[in-house]
Amino acid sequence: MNKITASIIAAATVAGAVRAGVPLNGLQGDGGIAFNPIAFPAGTYGEENQTVSAPQVGTWFTRLDSADIDWAAASASFSIAKRVELSYGYGWTDANKYGDDSISTHNVGAKLVLLQDGAFDLKWAPAVAVGAIYKHTDAATADALGLDKDGADFYAVATKLVGSAPVPVLLSAGVLYSDEVVNGVVGHGDYGFGWFGNVNLIPVSWLTVGAEYKSGIDADKVENHDYYDLHAAWFATPKLTLVGAYVNTGSKSGSKLGVGDGFVLSAQYQF
Repeated sequence: MNKITASIIAAATVAGAVRAGVPLNGLQGDGGIAFNPIAFPAGTYGEENQTVSAPQVGTWFTRLDSADIDWAAASASFSIAKRVELSYGYGWTDANKYGDDSISTHNVGAKLVLLQDGAFDLKWAPAVAVGAIYKHTDAATADALGLDKDGADFYAVATKLVGSAPVPVLLSAGVLYSDEVVNGVVGHGDYGFGWFGNVNLIPVSWLTVGAEYKSGIDADKVENHDYYDLHAAWFATPKLTLVGAYVNTGSKSGSKLGVGDGFVLSAQYQF
């Protein structure tokens, strides 16, 4: 990903300084939006000769009002040679209504960029990356449901910035192989495939608006509901991004498990 591309992704330049922007640290700490990773590595908005990126950190607070669940997360990530991303995310969930008043999760992620945006001088070529996230939860619900407390996500994702559109558009789609139950917070069952996608518009230099979708993994013992969110991110300063979103994780219906809908707030800082 060259510097011009990175600048547009970060919502262009203002007074000669690149402003903050995507990829954010997602809810699991990986470089993406909220639920989904994208193929651009975290912290790569800086200088061309930057070998190890400055770290970026992110915090999230999700209130799923209909399920009476509070979910908070904090994470840090950085990249090496704009090819390898390393991340760690910690999560805390209050699901007292369901017997778990304090669930802690730990997520350790790695992403490898196979192709950068516009590789081989082909303007239409997307960035392509593969990644994995090791996940652990201490949820008592895992024992009650016969689930494992450790598991992992494996994914492949392609991301393209369309700068020639009337406004820059970021498009991303990927496939996920996972054993997660409720994003790994509740536990881990059997592995299954899912897919995910993101669309983001950058109408002005200080704002991006978009949506993301994540299909539910069928973990055999539990089938997850599909997730989606609608979000807006304000690039408040060259280093600070503030995010507001509406999220819907579905409701428990038939064999599918969801935890309702609610609002999301996030603060992201790129050193």
